[in-house]
Amino acid sequence: MRIALFQGTPKPLDVPGNLQRLRHQAQLAAERGAQLLVCPEMFLTGYNIGLPQVERLAEADDGPAAMEVVEIAQTHRIAIVYGYPERADDGAIYNSVQLIDAHGRSLCNYRKTHLFGELDRSMFSAGPDHFPVVELEGWKVGLLICYDIEFPENARRLALAGAELILVPTANMAPYDFICQVTVRVRAQENQCYLVYANYCGAEGEIQYCGQSSIIGPDGSLLAMGGRDECLLLAELEHEQVVHGRQAFPYLTDLRQELHLRKG
Repeated sequence: MRIALFQGTPKPLDVPGNLQRLRHQAQLAAERGAQLLVCPEMFLTGYNIGLPQVERLAEADDGPAAMEVVEIAQTHRIAIVYGYPERADDGAIYNSVQLIDAHGRSLCNYRKTHLFGELDRSMFSAGPDHFPVVELEGWKVGLLICYDIEFPENARRLALAGAELILVPTANMAPYDFICQVTVRVRAQENQCYLVYANYCGAEGEIQYCGQSSIIGPDGSLLAMGGRDECLLLAELEHEQVVHGRQAFPYLTDLRQELHLRKG
């Protein structure tokens, strides 16, 4: 499977403009043979927008913005992962990402479980204990968001559930470049899975984003990496590399899970 990753500057509060950008990037990615496009965290609205704007712009997972993403995916025959503020049936607002396949079907809607700092916590509720693994184009895929990937337990849980590919929309900011440069590569290698880390670049209010988005192989190698500017990254994924990685480093089969269920 060929994957595309869009690293862009945030355009806060401009949902129509961000949907238009998504349409353009989906077209470019599809023209280059990609079957999946991954965009950053809170892509439709911007991340650093404050609670009043989050409350104003939050939508259900099948709201008007989602329906336009469905149409974009169907038009360009490409699966799309995008971040947005989700309003649940009970009124709670989550930092969510949704995976729409090339036929316009929602395969997964994931709510961020580990909120980062006061900014995240002031805008969102923490997601529930729900780490689904779904199938896309013959691949078993899991989703995490930004800070989630910094806890090794989250990626390991997805890998133990069969994930071969972990998609991580993010809004990682300075001075946390080491997450982009080191942590995500370790997560891929220790779970012998592909990992896609889709970040912003540029500034949003007082936040300066790191850029340095990446597509990483099961051995931790960089298949593609962005710099500090907007870019569309592409890489080819091969099942054989996951199989080889899990044979060379059989951490998942050798892990004594019963030891980690104990407290004290």
